[in-house]
Amino acid sequence: MNEHSIRNMVIVGGGTAGWMAAAAFSRFLNNGYTRITLVESEEIGTIGVGEATIPPLITFNNMLGINENDFVSATQGTFKLGIEFVNWGGLGERYFHPFGNHGHDLEGVHFHQLYLRERKRRVMQDISAWSMCSVAAQHGKFARPAPDTKPPFGHLFYAFQFDASLYARYLRNYAEARGVTRIEGKIVDATLRPSDGFVESVTLGDGRQIEGDLFIDCSGFRGLLIEQKLETGYEDWTHWLPCDRAIAVPCANPGPPDPFTRATAHSAGWQWRIPLQHRMGNGHVYSSAFISDDEAERVLLDNLEGAPLQEPRRLTFTTGRRKQAWNRNVVSLGLSSGFVEPLESTSIHLIQSGIAKLIALFPDKRFNPVERGEYNKQMQSLFEDIRDFIILHYNATNRDDSAFWNQCRTMSIPDSLAWKIELFRAKARVFREGFDLFGTASWVAVMLGQHIVPEDYEPPADALDEDRVAAALEQMRLGYLETAQAMPTQAEFIARCCAGRPPEAELRQFDFGTMA
Repeated sequence: MNEHSIRNMVIVGGGTAGWMAAAAFSRFLNNGYTRITLVESEEIGTIGVGEATIPPLITFNNMLGINENDFVSATQGTFKLGIEFVNWGGLGERYFHPFGNHGHDLEGVHFHQLYLRERKRRVMQDISAWSMCSVAAQHGKFARPAPDTKPPFGHLFYAFQFDASLYARYLRNYAEARGVTRIEGKIVDATLRPSDGFVESVTLGDGRQIEGDLFIDCSGFRGLLIEQKLETGYEDWTHWLPCDRAIAVPCANPGPPDPFTRATAHSAGWQWRIPLQHRMGNGHVYSSAFISDDEAERVLLDNLEGAPLQEPRRLTFTTGRRKQAWNRNVVSLGLSSGFVEPLESTSIHLIQSGIAKLIALFPDKRFNPVERGEYNKQMQSLFEDIRDFIILHYNATNRDDSAFWNQCRTMSIPDSLAWKIELFRAKARVFREGFDLFGTASWVAVMLGQHIVPEDYEPPADALDEDRVAAALEQMRLGYLETAQAMPTQAEFIARCCAGRPPEAELRQFDFGTMA
């Protein structure tokens, strides 16, 4: 500690973003002098649209020392092996975007290159037959591999589907057990330092002032500090991602929950289906330029698999990102930093990544511009990479049955995405060095699933003996199938290890104060 060390950190807003930040900072900034205060108002509801995640959240929970079975039980969670896409490439079609790899490489040649070579020789099953996650999901199976588990079971990667409000509650108790102070109150104003325009304090509705050195804006789309006070600016991506509304409603589970999320494309958007232990999350993401709110709600309700449990909730948003995720002494996390819609379940990962990058570049009161600049550069790169991947789903389609899909299919796309598509279309090349999200298998699954078929494959694939490759591929396929068939169903696994319990039982059964 020195005279420049951050003494007071103020988190503006709760919800998933606020309590993820509070939990992480209470764990990694437990230095004896940095006080963490979170201000939230029960009058202001949270969005809570995203309930599905991607595998990096496992790392986040492990870093906090959270017991996975207890976390899944407390959040009424299920396990997620990937996303099933219905009606995206064309009406009546479906494909699976799995976590983990397709097969494994042979002598340095990527599996998908060998698969494409074989497909030129003979009729082949869909590439998903060579994915442990896809095959297990198809059979409704799940089991948790140990870190040192060998293939084919070791190729099973997973994430979670859970109640986001219960996750926020879970992390709140974790953070408060480690000294985070929660203040109930609605922020009505903020005071800027005259000398440099940094935020000095926030003012609550009852007149209280909360001073801080560093402020974390988790106030949602409003961007209470990052935008309303600092006027940072917003980069609008509606041209590429035209959906601007969502309607969410939970319904009763029609049966045992599936170990995957489903995204079904409709005439002016798409519908999510996220099975939890106690209910199913549903929502319709759509473009108000192509369908009315009432009609969008009718489409959603007509496609529910169980009885609705609440009244539908309507949301509006603008896809894009804040021009600076970190401006002066304010760092935005969650919806206040941007929104790239929930199609590939990236919202919680963006929060997690923002927290990790802030810890790695944590400032002192001097706020070195190079630290802020590096943070903004890394977050911009992450946002834009996710943006390109999401745009791919809309643009790579054969659908011409509605004005919405005609626009998506024919729209101009970012040069960065056009380059990726052309590289793949030529010889199925995918370069993901330097990116921590959506590896080669993800791009291959969506490209092939939505009819971007390579003209050829990489020449090194021809150096491997055809019979040997054919035998190896068949051995892999059978290995994945036999392993999946031997696994328990997800319902059986959950019943044995992490069945949900009433939320009020959470604190009685788990002592957050004793966690490492």
